Amino acid sequence: MRISFRQLSVFLTLVELKSISATARARHVSQPTISMQMKELTETIGLPLYEQIGKQLYLTAAGEALAETARTMSDDWVRLQQKIDEMKGYKKGRLRIAITSTAKYFVPRLLGSFCKAYPDIELSLEVLNRNGVVQRLCENADDLYIMSRPPKDIALKQYAFLDNPLVLIAPLSHRLANKRSQSLKAVEHDAFILREHGSGTRLACDDHFKEHVFSPHIRMEVGSSETIKQAVASGLGVGIVSRHALASVPEKEGLTILRIKNFPIHANWWVLYPEGKRLSPIATEFMAHLDTAVRDLRVPIGAM
Repeated sequence: MRISFRQLSVFLTLVELKSISATARARHVSQPTISMQMKELTETIGLPLYEQIGKQLYLTAAGEALAETARTMSDDWVRLQQKIDEMKGYKKGRLRIAITSTAKYFVPRLLGSFCKAYPDIELSLEVLNRNGVVQRLCENADDLYIMSRPPKDIALKQYAFLDNPLVLIAPLSHRLANKRSQSLKAVEHDAFILREHGSGTRLACDDHFKEHVFSPHIRMEVGSSETIKQAVASGLGVGIVSRHALASVPEKEGLTILRIKNFPIHANWWVLYPEGKRLSPIATEFMAHLDTAVRDLRVPIGAM
């Protein structure tokens, strides 16, 4: 089969955007041009690569197989380019990272210090819920992934690089604000505002409650730590968020961290990638950068 890198690159754009017209806009060409290139690619493969149902595009089995191979080839080519640049003494290339939404509170700082050291790096950052990050992980769509709860059913290389204490927050007017440590039973009648099912924070909370035989009264389930903070500050209940999602002085946000036994819930932030994946030189540099960069992100015990 004679297939060009350009055809594979266009096909990967189509796989990502799932639209001929969107792919044409992204590639700065006409829609008929994309359609013709995909027709030629399909004829070369000898099997349909996708089907259009309404406005939605779905890959066939052949399309999925081609997409997997195309990603591998694209990644190999990027790694080669970066290795050649390294031999020339350059530090440039592309780094693609997908993170869960709570990680947005600190990952930009890590990337900022990384870009200062390597100003020619091109960055791509995807901020999604946990399911979205896991989906991209399964598709091998990025170089690295950062989340607090790695999936257990995927073979991974994973490294814990930062503590992720989950704290119980309440409005400043809460009866237990500034009180000595209380048992979990002290909040059994409080309304809880928690992250949605499937999020890393919620999985950790559910495990913690099960371990301590506690059934919270759940008032709301929401999709972001920011919403939990706003709801709690408004007096709707108590909530559990990553300490990294709070200001250094939570009182400035109208919040207090309750002193409750067996809190904070211990968790970690993980950087990971599929087992067997060969990291690019830039991704390897970023992994090494984490070791030193996270020192300024660790939450002092006194701040909890």
